Amino acid sequence: MAALIISSCNNSDNKTLSSQTTTGHETKKDSTSGYASVNGLKMYYEIHGAGTPLVLIHGGGSTIQTIFGRVLHDFAKSHKVIAVEMQAHGHTADIDRPLSFQQDADDIAELLKQLNIGKADIFGFSNGASTALQFAVRHPGMANKIIVASAFYKKAGAPGWFWEMMSKATFEGMPQPYKDEYLKINPDTHALYRMYERDAARMQSFPDISEEQMKSIKAPAFIIIGDKDVTTPGHVAEMHRLISNSRLAIIPGGHGDYIGEMTAPQDSILIAATVSLINKFLSEPMAK
Repeated sequence: MAALIISSCNNSDNKTLSSQTTTGHETKKDSTSGYASVNGLKMYYEIHGAGTPLVLIHGGGSTIQTIFGRVLHDFAKSHKVIAVEMQAHGHTADIDRPLSFQQDADDIAELLKQLNIGKADIFGFSNGASTALQFAVRHPGMANKIIVASAFYKKAGAPGWFWEMMSKATFEGMPQPYKDEYLKINPDTHALYRMYERDAARMQSFPDISEEQMKSIKAPAFIIIGDKDVTTPGHVAEMHRLISNSRLAIIPGGHGDYIGEMTAPQDSILIAATVSLINKFLSEPMAK
């Protein structure tokens, strides 16, 4: 995969991301990055490729690269990928307001409006998938199709061991690669710790989405988990039942293995198969 070199950005200018080829020093300037002022937040985003808009939303404690670094450019071959970093994550600094999946959904909706995108496909992983669900509930006219990966809509959807782990969560237990990636972007260790605190608190008080809200989702949905994920197979079957226009895939592996999340094994065959499944879902004609 081509190496990604991110140039610095400011609030008024978009910058070019250079995707360096593996055959020499030539660079192909096919991507941009920037910041948008959305609901009081200076939100970082990157745009790669061209085609139908596809928003990528990372999980907790993460950045664009920690979750989507191994698949982003595959999706950009056929989509206009808008990859975002949410409040307190990566390039997007924290501000003095609550952290919630509803607010994250509203921030993405405002970003799309500023980018003159009326409707987009939304791919969220883990916490990002909770945001994708909220986006489909709160902004139904802007949600084309949604991909809900490794998420649950209520606390009962995760096994007991997960909540026991979360009740005893410590900063030391946060994966070191996540810490390293954050500090490459922002060397402020206090901001890193604050992000961890905010994400841990949000999960410990996870707000259920009601069955009525789940049933209200009209966008076609593709629900994905690993068979050794933090979401139980029975729960995703329930999600599949509640979202009338949905597809379901349970893929061998753990949390994020199927898209090559940074701490997961590099199983190129599994990752390619998942990308193919998602692209097939996204390319299918919408039911009339």
